[in-house]
Amino acid sequence: MAQPVLPSRESLAGRLDDLPFTRRHLKILTGSGIGWALDAMDVGLISFILAALTLQWDLSKTDAGWIASIGFIGMALGATLGGLLADRLGRRQVFALTLLVYGIATGASALVGGLAALLVLRFLVGLGLGAELPVASTYVSEFAPARIRGRLIVLLEAFWAVGWTAAAVIGYLVIPASENGWRWAFAIGAVPAVYALIVRWGLPESPRWLASRGRIAEADRIVSAFEVDARVERSPSIRREPEPRVLARTNSARVGALWSGEFRVRTLCLWIVWLGVNFSYYGAFIWIPSILVDAGFDLVRSFGFTLIITLAQLPGYAVAAWLIEVWGRRVTLSVFLLGSAVAAVFFGTATSEFAIIASGMALSFFNLGAWGALYAVTPELYPTSLRGTGAGWAAGIGRIASIVAPLTVPVLLGAGGAPLLFAVFGACFIVAAAAAWGLVDRRGMALDDR
Repeated sequence: MAQPVLPSRESLAGRLDDLPFTRRHLKILTGSGIGWALDAMDVGLISFILAALTLQWDLSKTDAGWIASIGFIGMALGATLGGLLADRLGRRQVFALTLLVYGIATGASALVGGLAALLVLRFLVGLGLGAELPVASTYVSEFAPARIRGRLIVLLEAFWAVGWTAAAVIGYLVIPASENGWRWAFAIGAVPAVYALIVRWGLPESPRWLASRGRIAEADRIVSAFEVDARVERSPSIRREPEPRVLARTNSARVGALWSGEFRVRTLCLWIVWLGVNFSYYGAFIWIPSILVDAGFDLVRSFGFTLIITLAQLPGYAVAAWLIEVWGRRVTLSVFLLGSAVAAVFFGTATSEFAIIASGMALSFFNLGAWGALYAVTPELYPTSLRGTGAGWAAGIGRIASIVAPLTVPVLLGAGGAPLLFAVFGACFIVAAAAAWGLVDRRGMALDDR
């Protein structure tokens, strides 16, 4: 019996890039985006819970800083391990696992009675959260047609604003409502554990990853389903796929390949951008509710200001999603980082309610637009066999800055108040904007499927 003729990896990749945007793409985007939003909701909730627990448990600024930072320690480890596992086990499998881990740990946090137990659970939450983000962006980028890939990744990142807004609404309505409001907020954060089942059984595996592992027939079935949905005619396959070309086959070799001559500069610049953006974003947004309380606003009013500021994230993503396919990745990323730097300085020196809200909204607009561009460019910098590892390690290294930031904020506030703190954030944004020019801009280009 003659063996069936299978397509080449190159033809599979070309077919993916030639597809129009279909309902299946929308399902991939929204399915991953809901997971992304739930991730953001969890990270956002801790900023509001911190403000409440500081008053209820009489926490010191150092204790509060550790509650935030321990989660980021878990996120740093989760991001590096998640990327490696995604290149080894598959994008969808690891994505579902991460949702399950942090959903269960968040729900369990509602039952804690003291600081030690909360710290342990926040570390476990961080493991899941850290792994989920780079895996999700890699997953969506491998389905997206080349001509709109950047725009779809920014739209995926825009789900972060949806989740953070949900956290702000929960913070405003639920947490101040009773003494146990923060427990109810954690309980709501258990939703990702249920959603993990939907991801596991409702979304397909990445055909690019399947092809890279030699599972050509499975990849072909998935791509064919997209083509049927789009009513696209495909040419018959004319040859079998040879042994997949991969740059590294073991975890240690994959990490080492990130620093080979081909990828060294882009890896260094990418890590610098991730460090700068993480330090400034998490240092600012985790502490904004508490900073406003310290400035004399009551809990409800400070949460209300934060909710208004958070709403500016959505137009930031929308503008970045448009510009990233017009200006390209590097220009869009650097412009939004410079805008973040200016907004940070104004927020740090704001005194009136109008100035606080206006500059805070500008900071949200530019900072989250920059995040969208960063998540778009990151998976494009590496070939399929290194993509999860490259994105995961960049995110993991960036989490080092998010660990340090919540612990540094009290020190900087004590040394020079909000003006010094946000000037430091502004400087980090400027360094990141400069490093962005060392990245490769692959706007409209096919992904590297080695």
